[in-house]
Amino acid sequence: MGWVTYGRAVARAKALALILSMASPLSAMAQTEVLALGDSLTQGYGLVADQGFVPQLQAFLDAEGLDVRVINGGVSGDTTAGGLSRVEWSLTPDTKAMIVALGGNDLLRGLPPEMSHANLEGILKIAADKGLDVLLVGMEAPGNYGPEFKATFDALYPELAEAYGVHFAPSFFEGLQDEGDTIADITAFMQPDGIHPNAEGVRRIVEGLGPRVAAMLAE
Repeated sequence: MGWVTYGRAVARAKALALILSMASPLSAMAQTEVLALGDSLTQGYGLVADQGFVPQLQAFLDAEGLDVRVINGGVSGDTTAGGLSRVEWSLTPDTKAMIVALGGNDLLRGLPPEMSHANLEGILKIAADKGLDVLLVGMEAPGNYGPEFKATFDALYPELAEAYGVHFAPSFFEGLQDEGDTIADITAFMQPDGIHPNAEGVRRIVEGLGPRVAAMLAE
């Protein structure tokens, strides 16, 4: 889903929410929304609809008895700058929390870590201004950019989480990291491109991140 399609979908959803709020006195009882703001990993690239991250996370939270609705705010190819540019109009009055999982495409483009830091901080400032709970999902840079780049990039997520007092997950893929130390252990849960998880990989990712999301919502 591209930005234009995503923007239209959000606009239609907001228009529908406005109509329903005018027509029904039960609108005050609307479900709590959690916006999953991310890139193709969040969007569910290469998977059928019910196998993606958001549907599987929704099923996990439903099983935990949490009355929430997870909104898929993943846009394939999105950078931290793209997330910052669309975060405000992606929110609705029912949004109470966000999962922020961005930065992979910054790495693929070799963007300066300082730029990623500034964009993620902008997202966290907006969340703070609106009183939203946030789970910030970290990411680690590969070694090919050099040790200084890697150290700066890897540190920006925990630093921002501490500075803004938000929940923190070290990695989107932490649910896969207990499966073994070899490349083959991880590859079994990835699509052929080696970047995006397959359906089983997503299931394990949700097993890792789901309890963190549930803990944030329980607070």
